[in-house]
Parts: sequence; structure tokens; C-alpha cells
Amino acid sequence: MAILGGYFFRKQDLPVNYWIAGKGKSGDCARYESLGLSSENSSCWEIIRGDYEAIGKSLLKSIEIANKYKVFTEIDYLMKARDCGIFVKNRKYITFPLSAEERNFPLAYSMVIHGNIEMFERLLRSIYAPQNVYCVHVDRKSPKPFRSAVEAIASCFNNVFIACKSESVIYASWSRVQADLNCMEELLQSPVPWRYLINVCGQDLPTRTNREIVKSLMAQNGTNVIESDIPPTYKKKRWKFHYDVHEYVALTNQQKERPPIRSSMFVGSAYVLVTREFVRHLFVTAEIQAFFKWSQDTYSPDEHIWATLQRMPGVPGSIPHVPGRPRIIARVVKWSFEAGDMAKGALYPPCTGKYHHLICTYGTGDLHWIVQREPWFANKFDPGVDNIAVQCMEEHLRHRAIRGACRRA
Repeated sequence: MAILGGYFFRKQDLPVNYWIAGKGKSGDCARYESLGLSSENSSCWEIIRGDYEAIGKSLLKSIEIANKYKVFTEIDYLMKARDCGIFVKNRKYITFPLSAEERNFPLAYSMVIHGNIEMFERLLRSIYAPQNVYCVHVDRKSPKPFRSAVEAIASCFNNVFIACKSESVIYASWSRVQADLNCMEELLQSPVPWRYLINVCGQDLPTRTNREIVKSLMAQNGTNVIESDIPPTYKKKRWKFHYDVHEYVALTNQQKERPPIRSSMFVGSAYVLVTREFVRHLFVTAEIQAFFKWSQDTYSPDEHIWATLQRMPGVPGSIPHVPGRPRIIARVVKWSFEAGDMAKGALYPPCTGKYHHLICTYGTGDLHWIVQREPWFANKFDPGVDNIAVQCMEEHLRHRAIRGACRRA
């Protein structure tokens, strides 16, 4: 414990500058000084620990026109990435493994994106480690300047690449699954001996450092981290009827045949943390390939494909369904219809940012709640909505990463 300003804090709650300045007693931190993201005037420490005054000031600043954050454009990144050495240094990417565990347990990422170049780059920086490998799927519908900027950023790293096969991703359609499958197939060909694959979208941020994610996955003992629950009745029509796919997904009255699998259907999240053996199994197993084909005209197949495979006997890393077992939640999301007064039964407090498609794009007032949750990632962030929320989450993660490295120095 430490005492600052009359408050008691755990060591992991202290800002990274406290350690870098040599005030902490956790080893020589000088070599990590250049990696710090925090600024002298940052109030992120107070925001993360839930200080109402700091949160109020930041929320007010985020809506004042004079203080409105000017997001980086594709042109900005094309200019920044002209000199990769300067880009990597100025953007403070971590260019060496921060622990032996991380070096010996590389991860693979499938990143499915379609816009918001700055948020993509900040997500990449937040999850980047040189021993990992990153496949970026750019939506075929994305504007050419966006794709060019993504290519410029990726060109600065030998472990970041653009997926060769690009899908035109339509909300709630099979194309979202296919985008991840395209990356999965290419990642299996990578020389990086990655152990787990994680899929993310462009407005995610991790809530744990790379080392914390690695340690959590090591503790899984080869099992997948996939949300998988018994489907409520209203979700069953997602696969009981055929859906037409045009610019959107439309329900028809045509009933489908039963799924070509021996196990029951389950539902969960589109986002997973799965073993390499699981990914390889997808492409060589006839039953799974038939299941994929059958799912191509269902609604939001990404929310039942992975959940069902997680319960299917013989699938690497799968876990049988056990009634009463605690749910696995891999990603923090605030839905508008589940947020509100928790004293009156709401699952979580109101969004302090903005809702988009019923999902909260986080504001600074949401961060204290986020960092207390167990999941590995949080969705959604957008510097155009609240840059301070993005900045503070980044700083929080970086000081945790550096603090951990300092303790081992």
C-alpha cells in the first residue's frame, strides 16, 4: 500500500510516472521511461479511480466546442508512417517483450475493421507486442484512403499484415464470420508459433495488458474462452428460418432444416479467445464445414457459431455445458436497454458517452466501472465521442504494463 494525498492506494493503482520517477521501490524503471503515455497535466489517474470532480471536468471538456478533440485523418497517418522508425518511436509502440512469459506465449489477432483510422491505430498500439502476429481484415466497402492508411501503418511492422481475401461485411450476416475465417486461415500459415487467437473489432480496447492476457490464457490449460449459453426462445428463430442478405439481412417465412451437427445449439458473443488447435480444427473437420455452410443464411451467425462449437464434443478447447456453472464473459458492453439505476435492477450504470446501435460508446465516467470488470476487452471507444476516455484507458494499460516490467527489472 502507499499513501498519496491522504488516500490509501494499492501499488497497481499508482500512476506509471510514480514508478518511472524512481519514487516506487520496484526496481530500475529507467529503460521503460520512453514507453510512458501519460502527460504532466493528465487527470487520468483520478478518472480511473472514479473521482467525480475529475470525471465531471473531463465530460464537460469533451462537449465544449472549443476543446473538441480533432481526430487524426487518413492523410495524417499516411504522413506519419512515411518514416516507420520515427512513427513507431513517436507513437511509443512496445518493441521488445516485457516478460519471458509473453515472449514464450505469442498471440494471434484477427482485427476486422471498416473505418475510424485513429481508433484502429490506437487499438493496435494497445494490443501490440513484437512476438505476436496481427491480421487486419479491411472491409471491401471501406474507402480507398482508409485502406491505404491501414496499409501504411501495417507496413511499419513485420508482424502486422492485411488479409488477402476481403469481404463486404454486412451487419448480422455470414460475412462477419467469413472475415474472421479469412484471417484465421492466413494466421495458420504464419511462422509465428502463436498459442491463442483473439478476434477484435476496430472500436475495442483491451482491459488487461498483454502479460495479464497471457497469464490468464495460460491458466485456461488449453480451453477456449467463449461465451456460450442456452438460447432463449426468441433467439431460436435466428436459425430456424432462412434470411435473405442484400444490403441488410431480411427474415423470410422459409423454414430451414435442422443444423447438421450432433450437439445442441448455443448462443454467445461474436468475440472469442481460442486455441491454435481449435482454429486448425475448423478447416479440416467435415461436420464443422457443413455447419458453416448451413449457417450462411442465418441471422447473426457469429453469435451462435462459436458458442455452439464451444460445447461440441471433440472440438479442441471445448467445454461441456454444466447447468449452474458461472457464465464466461470475454468483452464488456453496455447495452442501452440494460443500463440505468442499479438500485432498481439495472445490470450496469448509465452510459456517460453516447449510444450507437443500442451500444454505449464510452465516456470517461464509464472507465471506473470498466476496470473493475473481469473481461479481457471492452467495446466501444471512439476518440471523436470522448478522446479522454480513450486516452485514459490507454494510459491505465500502459502504466500497468510498465509497472509489471519494472517489478521484474
